[in-house]
Amino acid sequence: MWYVSTRGMAPRVDFEGALFSGYAPDGGLFMPEELPQLGIETLHQWSALSYPSLVKELCTLFIGPELIPKEVLNDLIDRAFSRFRHREVVHLSRLRNGLNVLELWHGATYAFKDLSLCCTAQFLQYFLEKKEKHITVVVGTSGDTGSAAIESVQGAKNIDIIVLLPKGHCTKIQELQMTTVLRENVHVFGVEGNSDELDEPIKAVFADVAFVKKHNLMSLNSINWARVLVQMAHHFFAYFRCAPSLDTYPLPPVEVVVPTGAAGNLAAGCIAQKMGLPIRLVAAVNHNDIIHRTVQQGDFSLSASVELTLASAMDIQVPYNMERIFWLLSGSDSQGTRTLMEQFERTQSMSLPKELHSKGNIPSTARCDAIGPLLGTNSPGICHGVYPSLLACDN
Repeated sequence: MWYVSTRGMAPRVDFEGALFSGYAPDGGLFMPEELPQLGIETLHQWSALSYPSLVKELCTLFIGPELIPKEVLNDLIDRAFSRFRHREVVHLSRLRNGLNVLELWHGATYAFKDLSLCCTAQFLQYFLEKKEKHITVVVGTSGDTGSAAIESVQGAKNIDIIVLLPKGHCTKIQELQMTTVLRENVHVFGVEGNSDELDEPIKAVFADVAFVKKHNLMSLNSINWARVLVQMAHHFFAYFRCAPSLDTYPLPPVEVVVPTGAAGNLAAGCIAQKMGLPIRLVAAVNHNDIIHRTVQQGDFSLSASVELTLASAMDIQVPYNMERIFWLLSGSDSQGTRTLMEQFERTQSMSLPKELHSKGNIPSTARCDAIGPLLGTNSPGICHGVYPSLLACDN
């Protein structure tokens, strides 16, 4: 399995290269050169698997055994999930009127990002120990990424982590989760500005390939492919628990509603869909509605300012994983994706071409200012709803 940049100007890499790179050298994001196609027989076989077993199957597809032997990979994933509070790791709660909520909050920091980051950290440490290397992880956070990243690597001898925390833009509990970890390898800094603004210097740093190589830098934000890879399991698990039957053809669709900020979980769902999982995606956003405007009007442009809401991790105007979605929708058109994203970076505004905007499998969206109370939480990315009918949340 090889990985290429969405902008097409960087050499292809294997999983280890994508894991340690974050942004590609040309400013794009790494994606699999080819996506495995899953037939009905495979979906039938996977339908009875536990969540950790689904993660193992997906990781086996995207990480070659020459990089991590299968038995070692399985052990790393078991180790990653060993501290989760729920025996199933992920649990589906069935509510009234066909509404289901996938509980992704049973990790150490109560954020859904615990699921992908605990696995990513295990992959990192495997390669680092094997090669006796040390890295420094740089993370910008709107709340839950920072605390989950710290939890996943705190105390690791071969990893230092630097977290940039936007002062006044995270919930108090998430701020405390980050600032009270007294480990030598954890370094947390409060910075002025919002999470979008602190992403700009981070991206500039990673664009300096020589500097990154000299200091062994990498990121654990959802620009990292390993994060998106593990999050694909959420969608498979949700589908298998909600589909009324797998004995019909074609397989019945299930609608998956994803509260989203940087669109990492949404990109994971789009990839699962491309692999053959019959899901319909709805991205739920708050006042910071760039994804909603993109899907409804083709308007991928910044608003005047970021609006602060109770769901601080959704208070994002630059959903960088939309670049992965544009690349998928365009049929892996790297040149077209590069043109679109470079225009957006220059002007902070871009109109989606009609041929891209009209794609049939583009996610639906709903602007839902009260998404937290609706799903029973005031934290953004820890609930993942699965609906049999269209999401209805106007207020």
